[in-house]
Amino acid sequence: MENSILIGGFGGQGVMIFGQLLCYTAAETTDKYVTYFPSYSMEKRGGTANCYVTISDEPIGAPKAEMTDYVVALNSLAMNKFVNNVYSGGTMFINSSVCTEKPDRTDITFVEVPASDVAREIGDSRVTNLCMIGAFIAYTDILPPEKVLATAFKKLGAKHPEFNALNEAAFKRGMEIGKAAKAKK
Repeated sequence: MENSILIGGFGGQGVMIFGQLLCYTAAETTDKYVTYFPSYSMEKRGGTANCYVTISDEPIGAPKAEMTDYVVALNSLAMNKFVNNVYSGGTMFINSSVCTEKPDRTDITFVEVPASDVAREIGDSRVTNLCMIGAFIAYTDILPPEKVLATAFKKLGAKHPEFNALNEAAFKRGMEIGKAAKAKK
């Protein structure tokens, strides 16, 4: 089975980290094939950023797809820009803290995750992406959650171990949101 994911937002929101954590987890802890294709705007912070991730049981033909199974939008700009990149029957995860209006598509599922609000409640807005990853993993079951969290500790915690507790709290809260959304399917 092949799963294509497009993650979009502003630079500085952890878009690339989201994609990298999926890729590192798949490559280092499973026998799946994986590709990662980042795309940056010219600005360092505040510009648009997105990445394409494909995780598959079979070799992957191309690192970037026009249409994807899943889109994760960390802001309204990404939501509006990429809503038409989701296959009919696919799923779009939106950061409902900042995406206040859902697009009009009725042939896809929207999973609303108040990730920015959760991150602020936990104590640091920099863990918004970990909340979104938790919701994504719980909803899709693409990768084992304990392995994703272990990868976050290994890759992010090596440089900033003081964030491990915050990252874990955000990830687990996101998991709760993702599980609740999945139960409503």
